[in-house]
Amino acid sequence: MIDQAAPKTHAEANRARKDIVLGEAVDEARLVRFVAGPDGVVVPDVARKLPGRGMWVAADRESIAAAVKKNAFSRSAKAKLSAPADLADQVEQLLAKRVLDGLGLARRSGSIISGFEKVLAALASGKTAWLIEAADGADDGRRKVFSAARKAPNAPRILGMFTSDELGLALGGENVIHTALLAGRGTDRWTLDVERLSGFRPFTPPDWVVRQSEEP
Repeated sequence: MIDQAAPKTHAEANRARKDIVLGEAVDEARLVRFVAGPDGVVVPDVARKLPGRGMWVAADRESIAAAVKKNAFSRSAKAKLSAPADLADQVEQLLAKRVLDGLGLARRSGSIISGFEKVLAALASGKTAWLIEAADGADDGRRKVFSAARKAPNAPRILGMFTSDELGLALGGENVIHTALLAGRGTDRWTLDVERLSGFRPFTPPDWVVRQSEEP
């Protein structure tokens, strides 16, 4: 189970909030919440837990950069706020940590399968929601796993945002290259965070050969 204080129901996941850059209502699941810190500095609240009035921006680098450039946070708060120039980088780092922490929770609940042969078996079972490949893994092994994913009864989504070291730290192992996240309770919540993170880094490295049917 992955339980990370993301939207708990379908209705909550689709609750609309006003994007302060667009000036339009957008599904909350596609936004990042910000608050004003005690010192008047804009703070990302990717877990949506911090106190204070929320200011919402689309979860992508360009939108957050535009919010900083256009002084949208001050206008929204009707007060002078300071937005760090690296705010988009902060959001990316926080979302990446959140996604990796979610994988750690999934491992402890038994929803993570790692290792080449075990991942192939998980794919064949049709129970894999996400195939997670290390960004720095060998091409040959990745091609074989992708081939198995194409033949799976239920084709998984594919993620290649993290290195073997990053996955190893999250999952408590070494040389973590091939990982499967099984479908189950909490996977949808984790997926929302992955999709928000995709506004800052691609699902898979640009040099990977991923067929259209394999792309998220």
